[in-house]
Amino acid sequence: MGKYFGTDGFRGEANKVLTFEHAIKIGRFLGWYYGVRQGKKAQIVIGKDTRRSSYMFEYALCTGLMASGADAYIMHVTTTPSVAYITRVDDFDCGIMISASHNPFYDNGIKLLNGNGEKMDEETILKVEEYIDDKLEIPVADGKDIGRTVDYVAGRNRYIGHLISMSRYSFKDVRVGLDCSNGAAWQIAKGIFDALGAKTYVINAEPDGYNINMDCGSTHIEHLQQLVRDKKLDVGFAYDGDADRCLAVDEKGNVITGDHILYIYGLYMKERGKLLNNTIVTTVMSNFGLYKALDKVGIGYEKTKVGDKYVYENMVANGHRIGGEQSGHIIFSKYETTGDGLLTSLKLMEVMLAKRKPMSELAAPVVFYPQVLKNVRVKSKPDAQNDPDVQAAVKRVAEALGDDGRILVRESGTEPVIRVMVEAGSDEICEKYVDEVVWQIEKKGHLAK
Repeated sequence: MGKYFGTDGFRGEANKVLTFEHAIKIGRFLGWYYGVRQGKKAQIVIGKDTRRSSYMFEYALCTGLMASGADAYIMHVTTTPSVAYITRVDDFDCGIMISASHNPFYDNGIKLLNGNGEKMDEETILKVEEYIDDKLEIPVADGKDIGRTVDYVAGRNRYIGHLISMSRYSFKDVRVGLDCSNGAAWQIAKGIFDALGAKTYVINAEPDGYNINMDCGSTHIEHLQQLVRDKKLDVGFAYDGDADRCLAVDEKGNVITGDHILYIYGLYMKERGKLLNNTIVTTVMSNFGLYKALDKVGIGYEKTKVGDKYVYENMVANGHRIGGEQSGHIIFSKYETTGDGLLTSLKLMEVMLAKRKPMSELAAPVVFYPQVLKNVRVKSKPDAQNDPDVQAAVKRVAEALGDDGRILVRESGTEPVIRVMVEAGSDEICEKYVDEVVWQIEKKGHLAK
C-alpha cells in the first residue's frame, strides 16, 4: 500500500483526509499520464455513489482531467462494478469510482481502475502519489487541447442490459426483497429484477446524501431479514454503498454470507463441470464451516489475504473462476473483474431456480463455527500490530485454542483499525479470547482517542 491509497483506493473523511485538492491532482495526473504523455487525448470514465461529497469530488476530478487535456465521461450515480465493466468494454483508458463503499456518509474514497477494469497497479498508484506530494511537474493543457465532460449515463444503461441478458431464467412469481443501502444500487437493482419478472419489495432506496449505509444495507441486514419474514418472501438481497458486495437472506430470515454464496455457487459450477481447477478462492476470514463443507463435496480452496484485490490476483494467476470474501465480495472471473453485488444476486437466483430448492436448503451444508470479530480503532496500526506484548497475547490465545479454533489479528486496509477475530466452539470462548487481545491493545496505550 502507498501513502494515500490502500487496498481499496484513497479513502477517508471528506475534506479532512481526502480533500478536493487531492481529487484535482489525481485528475490532473491521470489526464496527463494516459493522454499527453502518450501523444493523445485520454478518455476516462467516472462513477459515483450517493454521498453528498461525491458531487464535489466528481467535479474536482473532472476539473483536473480537463486541465490536463482529458475528456471525462460521467456515468453519474452508479455502482463500482458498472464502472469496471464499462471501462473494459468501451475501451476507456482508465476508470474512476467515487465511493467509500460501506463507510458512513462523511467518508469518501477514490478508486482507480486500469483499462481492463481491474484495480490500478501499484506502480501507477505510486506515481499518482508522487504528483500529489509535488514531486512531479506536468503541463497544463491549453487552446484546443483542453478537455471536456461527456454525459455517459448510456454506459450505466448498457451495464443494466448486460446483467439482464445474463439471466438464464425468468423470475416470474418469485418474491424478492432488496435493500439498496440508500446507495449506488437504488436506481438499478429494482429495474433489473422487475425486468426479469420478479415481484420486488424494496427498502432503503431513498438516498438524501447522508443516509447511505445508515442502519441499512449489507452491514445492517437485520432490516432485510424482517422484511423477508413479514412479507413471506422467497429470498432477499442486501447491497453496500457502491454495490460491489451482496449478502442474502433465505426464506426463513436467516443470513446467507459470502461463505455460503461461495459454497452454493461453487458446488453448482462443479456439478455442471464449470469449476475450473476444482478450486474456490477464499480469504483468511472465511469460516471453518465453509472449508468443512467444501471438503465433504470434494472442492479445493485457496486462502489469500483479506481484500478482493488479493482474491482477484490469485484467480488471475491460477485460472480460478470463483472467489470472494465472507463480507459478500464475490468475483465471477468469467464475467467481471471485481466483486459485483447485483451479479451475485442474479447468480444465486439462477441456482435456486435451476435446482428448484429454497435458499435455506442450498445453504444448509455450511455450518458455521461461532465467530467474534471486534474492530479496535488505534493511533497506529503497525505499532499496535507489532507490539511484543500484543503479539504475546495473540500467541497465548492461539496455543489455548489449539485445533479447536483460531485467532486472526490484522490491520484494516481502509480504516485506522485493528481487527481481532476468534473462531471457537462457543460464543463465550470467542468473546473471552478476543477481549484478552483487545485488553492488551488498550493496556499498551494504542487506542485512538
